[in-house]
Amino acid sequence: MKGKARPRLIIGVTGASGTVYAVRALELLRKLEVETHLVMTRSAQVTLAYETAWKVKDIEALADVVYRNEDIGAAISSGSFKTLGMLVAPCSIRSLSEIASGVTGSLLSRSADVVLKERRRLVLMVRETPNHLGHLRSMVAVTEMGAIVMPPVPAFYTKPKTIDDIVNHSVGRALDLFGLDTGMVKRWGEDVGPKKA
Repeated sequence: MKGKARPRLIIGVTGASGTVYAVRALELLRKLEVETHLVMTRSAQVTLAYETAWKVKDIEALADVVYRNEDIGAAISSGSFKTLGMLVAPCSIRSLSEIASGVTGSLLSRSADVVLKERRRLVLMVRETPNHLGHLRSMVAVTEMGAIVMPPVPAFYTKPKTIDDIVNHSVGRALDLFGLDTGMVKRWGEDVGPKKA
């Protein structure tokens, strides 16, 4: 008889600024013993080199399973492969637009499409500002399809002192949406702000 399987979460990384969000998510999910399935676009790999001292192999080492974005036949491209859903961190407008249109030309967008069709949780940490009407329409479209658009907006009520504080809170809030408590979120009415009587 098999033991209880660990919960699985797909982590997608696109070429938008903010690859640190994916790194932190993978680090936190490892501590939570969540099985992670990573897919990065080529643009994400380029952005990683510009923004951090991390190498692609360093991020891949944080994941349990790594897929090439061209591998359309990967396990995460099938609805029969059970997961909690998918976090795209960061999510570029290009990837958002592919997901919104249902035209899935890569494993990342195909996996997101599968998560939506299976009615699982899809969280998109969209990184673009300001937005024009096309961007906003794509956000509306994915929201109507069941996704959650969650731009990584800093929460200043937590009085962050470092960039790490901001990243931890944003990623912690994103993982909250999957029912995963990282212990990184300063919660209003509990850790900060007015306390319960």
